[in-house]
Amino acid sequence: MGEGKQGAMVVEMPNGSSQNPIAQLQNKFKELETGFKVWLSKQSLPVEAAVVTATSGLQGAAIGGFMGTLTQDVSSSLPTPPPAANLNPQAMASFQQAQALAGGPLVQARNFAVMTGANAGISCVLKRIRGKEDVQSSMAAAFGSGALFSLVSGMGGPNPVPNALTSGIFFALVQGGLFELGRKFSQPPAEDTHYIRTRSLLSSLGLQNYEKNFKKGLLTDTTLPLLTDSALRDVRIPPGPRLLILDRIQRDPELRKR
Repeated sequence: MGEGKQGAMVVEMPNGSSQNPIAQLQNKFKELETGFKVWLSKQSLPVEAAVVTATSGLQGAAIGGFMGTLTQDVSSSLPTPPPAANLNPQAMASFQQAQALAGGPLVQARNFAVMTGANAGISCVLKRIRGKEDVQSSMAAAFGSGALFSLVSGMGGPNPVPNALTSGIFFALVQGGLFELGRKFSQPPAEDTHYIRTRSLLSSLGLQNYEKNFKKGLLTDTTLPLLTDSALRDVRIPPGPRLLILDRIQRDPELRKR
């Protein structure tokens, strides 16, 4: 009996340890994320916008703080003009912009928190109001986040409002271009309507790899009833697949009529 119990224990142990702990954590995180999104979608617009803005702001602050640690040496190397220095407004504005871009961890955490939080909050509000997420909403959110980033970071210099508008327009154009670029590459390729029947015939025979040969020879669906062994040989299809294709065409009643 003792040996039987030991054998049962040996069999049960692999079943308990077969799951990867990292995979379990990933699944748990996905469950929590899904539950959070479901809960958030049931909230009112002010609550959803506030939560999205806060969470995105925290993420931006973490990213900004990390980047601030990398640029801290740069910011410390920037010379500080004496109080009595008579610098022209343009030089002072350039110096302030350099300080804003090369600030320490706290400064960069604040700047990135405002930028990412404003972007996510505006996107959330526009998506709930308009019922869709398109390039216009993306550009509007980028404009708001860019303008606020310019005001908070001090990049505006002596003319904060015009520079904030300029930064907002720049952010909007960049975001709009990235949105359109991502949408273009994420769309599936359009199906070629000239090879629908050809693709079905080849797939039924397990010869879908030769579809590119048909396209190179411009052997479209309309040419299927006219196919000959020499035509298939010209597009470099081996003898075996040629026989299968011609046999299927001869046994297809619709293609024989045509």
